[in-house]
Amino acid sequence: MIEDQKNNLNIEPGQDWKVDLFRPEDAVGVTQLFLEVYGKGYPIETYINPDKLIEENARGRTISSVARTERGDIVGHNALYNSAPYHGIYESGAGLVHKYYRGGKGIFTKMVAHGLQMASQKFGFDGVYVESVCNHVFSQRLTKGLGWITQAVEVDLMPATAYTKEKSAAGRVASLLEFLTLKPRPHRIYLPRVYEDALRFIYSGLDDKREIMISDESLSSSSKTEINRQVFSFARVARLAVMGTGDDFESAIKNEEIAVRQKDVLVIQVWLKLSSQSLGEAVDILRSRGYFLGGVLPRWFDDDGLLMQKIFIRPTWEEMQIEYERARELLGIVRNDWAESVKRVRKAKRGAGANGQS
Repeated sequence: MIEDQKNNLNIEPGQDWKVDLFRPEDAVGVTQLFLEVYGKGYPIETYINPDKLIEENARGRTISSVARTERGDIVGHNALYNSAPYHGIYESGAGLVHKYYRGGKGIFTKMVAHGLQMASQKFGFDGVYVESVCNHVFSQRLTKGLGWITQAVEVDLMPATAYTKEKSAAGRVASLLEFLTLKPRPHRIYLPRVYEDALRFIYSGLDDKREIMISDESLSSSSKTEINRQVFSFARVARLAVMGTGDDFESAIKNEEIAVRQKDVLVIQVWLKLSSQSLGEAVDILRSRGYFLGGVLPRWFDDDGLLMQKIFIRPTWEEMQIEYERARELLGIVRNDWAESVKRVRKAKRGAGANGQS
């Protein structure tokens, strides 16, 4: 590992700075900044290992924007990285600012804007998305100002332990998934009838065009379900990307649930393709198993995705801080659907109990 040549803790306040793309010589300063703000328990090695950070940027899997002083001190960082099935859209995240350079200096906004500029002009991405946390409203204000549009709510995504040093969360933290189209791609989507009104509301704010149809086909016996699984142990979250569906979908989901519950997850997210004409039946199966709506994921598979989610504890609804009306309305839709899912599960359990006694 690169030996430390600076001590990020001794950075002087009040220096002039500018935002630029990452250079290898920035690696130690970036990782020291992460360690200072989040501590050694930060769960993503890329940002606390200088050699790893250099490698990821060199390969283009991570694209770091840094705020660098004239002395070369790193006082801010934000990155673009791919975490969706489609590699044409990147997430903006891993952002932080040195404590001496916070408070209205504009560093964070300029780093995020710089990333958007690089995504569009240098790297030619199709879109960029961000997870705006709901334990405060600062990131929501930033994304609103830069044109991102709220499309989904991820319930209880992160544990409170991720915010221990900054003491900004008492319980698990939800996020808003917000998207910005860089290259339009109009295409056809199929809405599950049960969510038609909710999804039409979400699509009414999309910065691109879609031909909207209703899903009316059954899951096919000639196709097999294919699911890609990710488990994030530190967050106790599992993500299931459904790459294809068949009439074995219910048994496939059941098997995935068994596997991830053995890893002690609290939240399961399922990503479905809105390009599938049999999406409606897959959604009905998920709803029967306690899943509820999260929202729309534009260009997630290149075609759009649908987020369904399941949680094994009561979500921290009352702790969520939401700044803007569109997100508040979407949160209301998600919360109401969660409440309906709870009723369905309780009713099913009562029915199973009655049948067991007969």
